[in-house]
Amino acid sequence: MEERSQQIVDTAIALAEEGGYQNVRLRDVAAQANVALGTLYKRFSCKEDILVAALDMECKQFEGILREFPPEGDTPQVRLAYFFTLSSRALFQRPNFAHAVLRSVSSGVEGIAAKVQSYQDTMTRMIVRTIRDKGWETAEVEPTELEAEVAFMLQEIWYADLIGWVGGVRGEDDVVNHMKRACELLLPALDREENQA
Repeated sequence: MEERSQQIVDTAIALAEEGGYQNVRLRDVAAQANVALGTLYKRFSCKEDILVAALDMECKQFEGILREFPPEGDTPQVRLAYFFTLSSRALFQRPNFAHAVLRSVSSGVEGIAAKVQSYQDTMTRMIVRTIRDKGWETAEVEPTELEAEVAFMLQEIWYADLIGWVGGVRGEDDVVNHMKRACELLLPALDREENQA
C-alpha cells in the first residue's frame, strides 16, 4: 500500500479502535493522518472504503503470521477450528474495530466490492492452506471446486456468527464453538471427495 494510503488506513484503524464506526469521521482521519481531505478522497470514496481496506490489510498481515506459524493439528477439522478460534479472538480483543469493519463490509456502499472480495479471497487462501496443512510458502493457492465451496460456507457462517456477536445475540464462546461444529460438519465432504478420487 502506498505511503499516504497507509497513513490514512492506520489513522482510521486507531480511530475505530478508540470509538468504533461513528468515531471514523473523514475530516478527523485526514487531519490526524496529516493529509488534505482532497488527498483522502483521491484514495478512498468514503469511510466504509477505508475500513474495508483496513480489514483486508489486517487479514493479509494475519496471513503473513500464519506463514511462519501455521495452525497445528492432526486433522483438517482440528486445524480449521484452531484457525477460526485465532481469527475470532483477534476480533474479540478489538471490539470497536471489529464492529466498525463488520458494519462497513455489510454496508452495501457502492464501489467497495473489490476490497471485500480481496478480503474474502485472502480468507479462502488461508482456509484452504489450513485444510491441506501445506502451501503457506506460496503466494497463491488454487482451491478445488469443493474446497472453495467449503471455504465460502465457513466464511458465511463465521460472518453470521460475528454479526450475532456484534448484536449481542451470541457470546464469544458461542462463536468459537459454533465454528468448531461447522468445521466438523463440513470437512467430511472433502474427505469423501478425496476418497472417491
